[in-house]
Amino acid sequence: MLDANPLPMKSRKFSVLSLAFLVAAIGLTGCASLEAPNTESLLSAAGFKTKTPSTPRQIAFYNNLATFKLQRHAIKGQVVYTYADKKNQLVYFGDEKAYQHYKRLALKQEIAEDQIDAAEMNQDTALDWDGWGPWGWN
Repeated sequence: MLDANPLPMKSRKFSVLSLAFLVAAIGLTGCASLEAPNTESLLSAAGFKTKTPSTPRQIAFYNNLATFKLQRHAIKGQVVYTYADKKNQLVYFGDEKAYQHYKRLALKQEIAEDQIDAAEMNQDTALDWDGWGPWGWN
C-alpha cells in the first residue's frame, strides 16, 4: 500500500517539531501586547459598541476609566460595562446582555486554547519529546 504522505517519517517528525517551535516562539513574543486587541475583538463580537469621547462630560468620564480593564457601572439606574482603549481613544460599552455574551465567548476561546495546548503536548509525546528533544539526550 502506498503512503499518502510523500515525506519520509524523519522529515515529517522534523517538520512537526519545527512547526511546534515556531508556534511556541510566536506565542512567547508579545503575549501581553496581544491581550488587549483580543479582548477588543471579543467585546465587539459580543455586541459592545465603541465611542470616542467628545463632550466635556464624556471626556471626564473617560479620563477616570482604567486603561484596558472591563469595568461595571450603574448609570441612571442601568448597568453599563465599559472598557477604555486609551491608545486609540475609544470606549467600548455594553449592557448586561453584551457582557454575558462576552463572558461566553471568552470562555469558549479559553477552552479552545486549552485544547490546542493539550494537542501540542500530545504531539510532543508522539515525537518522543522528553524535554531534550527526540535525539535521545538524557
